[in-house]
Amino acid sequence: MSVFTRAKNGLFGQIKPKNPHSLENLKYLYGVLSRNPTISDANRDLLIETLRFISEILLWGDQNDTSVFDVFLERGMLTFFLNYMRQKNGHYICGQVLQTLNILFENIRRETSLYYLLSNNHVNNIIVHKFDFADEEIMAYYISFLKTLSLKLNTHLINFFYNKTTNEFPLYVEAIKFFNNTESMIRIAVRTLTLNVYKVPDPDMHRFILDRTATEYFSNLVWFMRNHILDFDTMIRNNQDINTRGNVTSKLEEYLDDIHYLQDIFLLNVDSLNNVLKEQLMNRLLIPVYVFSLIKRDKFTRVKDPRTMLDQSPALFLLAEIFLVVRYRPVIEELADIILSADIETVEAVQRRYGEQTTYSSPPASLEVCLAKVESVQSKISSEISLNALDINDNTSRQHRENDQTRTRSASSSPQPSADNQRTNETTVKPTSLYVSNWTDDEKYKRTNDRTKFNETQLADRPYFEALVKALNCAESDQQCFYALSVLLTMTMNTCTRFSLA
Repeated sequence: MSVFTRAKNGLFGQIKPKNPHSLENLKYLYGVLSRNPTISDANRDLLIETLRFISEILLWGDQNDTSVFDVFLERGMLTFFLNYMRQKNGHYICGQVLQTLNILFENIRRETSLYYLLSNNHVNNIIVHKFDFADEEIMAYYISFLKTLSLKLNTHLINFFYNKTTNEFPLYVEAIKFFNNTESMIRIAVRTLTLNVYKVPDPDMHRFILDRTATEYFSNLVWFMRNHILDFDTMIRNNQDINTRGNVTSKLEEYLDDIHYLQDIFLLNVDSLNNVLKEQLMNRLLIPVYVFSLIKRDKFTRVKDPRTMLDQSPALFLLAEIFLVVRYRPVIEELADIILSADIETVEAVQRRYGEQTTYSSPPASLEVCLAKVESVQSKISSEISLNALDINDNTSRQHRENDQTRTRSASSSPQPSADNQRTNETTVKPTSLYVSNWTDDEKYKRTNDRTKFNETQLADRPYFEALVKALNCAESDQQCFYALSVLLTMTMNTCTRFSLA
């Protein structure tokens, strides 16, 4: 390099500083970005390295010199990131952009540094960018980036992601679209993100989730769980080859992960969301699949799709796991009540309610379609896609859906109880039953205290409980007996039940 060239570069600050972790080096890297506004085969490696060096300097500045964030913000360096991604050759650099941002947000500790990075809405624009998710590496970087952002959420930072004015929340909405991804690590990351979002005590944000995504997400989640369970039941029936047992174990582990995730949501005590999740769980899985499978298919059964019926042993096993893991009183009490106390009249009413079910193999619409539908017609509830467990074209079920939304929204507007009050209320408030319940308080009390006092006639009047008792007969095999005992044990040991069979 000639003396003239060196002098010229020095005059315009283009000589690379010797210290890589310095404000001067950040300014130098800004010059590199400015001189390379367009990605090409010739400069893409240079730009990738430049992005990596920028992240290192910002991490150093977070601990040593916060002025680097002033320069980063003043010169709009995140704008370069976004502009590169939007170019024709942007796919060459998208992975490095996501990796750079993930490293930054994962390691920065000062909240003021986060404010710098999140200002000007560039991060939200990156979140909604149309990445090529056919590239598994890009998808992994993207989901990891979203999860890392969710770990930083609190009552202050939530305002950078949820826009109250435009009523948009891209971090959450874009993430839940991957809830049923075939990769388990992607699903786990999405679930972690949702929990991180739900636990932020922001009423406006919770209102957005309730109005725009709760029913759509939870209903599709339960559909997803149910299909896994039906596959699990099929594997159990056909488990003749020892080579298939690994698949059975894998399905079982997925199921346990699913119900632990549901319990994690319930534990957050966000009443409005818990109400929606409870309705979806009871109406789409626990009653029409688990409880219905306790009795013979030709007895009281009106469900048209035989694939929804499990063998009795898997049904008992899956119920036992619910009573073992879930500690949400409205779910546990209602489930135990219908198994132990539902008489023929109640059973027939419940069966009629689900008798017009068309199919359980897939939801009426995918989550992404549902979210788009809700966004486009948010103000017209009657025209939204119905995800009721009944026939989606049935006017009665649509009316139930609207009434459920009204009740849920009313619940969400009430103040959240304290932890102490929550525990007190759990012992005194019985959840509203969705099923036939015309008994007086005295009759309910008598039924609760006389559960174990029955003869053959009384037993026949309670079909679900009768099936549970008959499963205790070990004449042919002790397998069903073991699972039936497991249901009774976990039911009585669950702290949310108010009775004992002893």
